[in-house]
Amino acid sequence: MNATAFFPESNSRVDLSCEIAGVRLSNPLVLASGILGTSAALMARIARLGAGAITAKSATRHPRAGHPSPILFDWGHGLINAVGLTNPGAEGMAAVLRQARAELAAMGVPLIASVFAASVAEFVEVARILATAEPDMIELNLSCPNVAAEYGEIFAASPKATAEAVAAVKAAVPGPVIAKLAPNVPDIGRIARAAEEAGADAITAVNTMPGMVIDIESGRPILTNREGGLSGPALKPIAIRCVYEIARAVRIPIIGTGGVLTGEDAIEMIMAGATAVGVGSAVAYRGLGVFRAIRQEMEEWLAAHGCRCLQEIRGRAHRE
Repeated sequence: MNATAFFPESNSRVDLSCEIAGVRLSNPLVLASGILGTSAALMARIARLGAGAITAKSATRHPRAGHPSPILFDWGHGLINAVGLTNPGAEGMAAVLRQARAELAAMGVPLIASVFAASVAEFVEVARILATAEPDMIELNLSCPNVAAEYGEIFAASPKATAEAVAAVKAAVPGPVIAKLAPNVPDIGRIARAAEEAGADAITAVNTMPGMVIDIESGRPILTNREGGLSGPALKPIAIRCVYEIARAVRIPIIGTGGVLTGEDAIEMIMAGATAVGVGSAVAYRGLGVFRAIRQEMEEWLAAHGCRCLQEIRGRAHRE
């Protein structure tokens, strides 16, 4: 059954479908990794509520308990979090993905597995384990900012490291591979080009932005981990700029992610050059119905502007 069957209220005059590396999405809204993608039941629920694709939480080779609380704080202009990659490990996540894929496939909603690792060899090992669950795509989390103290420089800081991880995973697993990049690099277009040349089928841009918030009464950072990743409204202009630069540098699809709360935000991301749009912190701001709401807002905007499909506006900001 196609996912659109769950949403009879959709505007039939507007086609929101898109394609990433040969995988069709009924709409461009992708649940971002780390947001509710922790169990098959939650992933299926988000799919029923309107997501066009689901990204599971990043898996590491071995289980991780994550950082102690507090791990999340709303600082007024967005969220800052340092969850610490809590996950059941590669084998445990593969079991979750198998169950989730069975439910999502019945709805026509693609499943994206997510991998985090400390070395190229570990990226390959985890990706191979997750690939046994037959996800539609595998995303390489090359850019998580919350565990840098444990793992050192992120892969996405270097074109060479990015290319090595992408090429090794592409050679090891079937299906499309997505490179998830970081916003805090001097030339993100160069990093994206390295990923594309190494065989990446798509780019996710971007991960959260490293930051810190201090409680001025105690004089201490609010998060136990001290640093965390910024998401939500404050991240959107940064993400838009990153997507715009990547779209000028590569030909592969981009999942534009960062600060998308409304249909207008999603339209802006697509005008910057994104093929699809990641949705994460918006769940905290607008609830689980956010996917349906954003989709309806996109349809209304497109219809009001005489547009029948996303291709008519995709990359508009690049046009002379």
